[in-house]
Amino acid sequence: QVQLVESGGGLVQAGGSLTLSCAASGRTFSSYGMAWFRQAPGKEREFAAAITWRGFNTYYADSVKGRFTISRDNAKNTVSLQMNSLKAEDTAVYFCAAAPTLNRASMSVTSSYNYWGQGTQVTVSS
Repeated sequence: QVQLVESGGGLVQAGGSLTLSCAASGRTFSSYGMAWFRQAPGKEREFAAAITWRGFNTYYADSVKGRFTISRDNAKNTVSLQMNSLKAEDTAVYFCAAAPTLNRASMSVTSSYNYWGQGTQVTVSS
């Protein structure tokens, strides 16, 4: 079992930065691939970024590539999402998710992930 709790969301002006954190409980956290998804009002949940279990590989949606950076600290059971150059269209609830295996084919599919956090709201004002 892995429990995930996100934090760090808030209101920021366009062009600003935020760092989201996801704290995980459970002994097997370091064996899971981790990802951030987001869901805007009236839209489906979409993939933003993912990182493999040892952090050797990262993946990004085209919409965030070059602006967002995902990282993890297995010693602290945390995964982070550094978000720079934020845009109004980045406004969404951001979710942390954990998957037992992660690869380029599965990373953006919500059904690949066994565990989800409750989400944290990010609002970017233009």
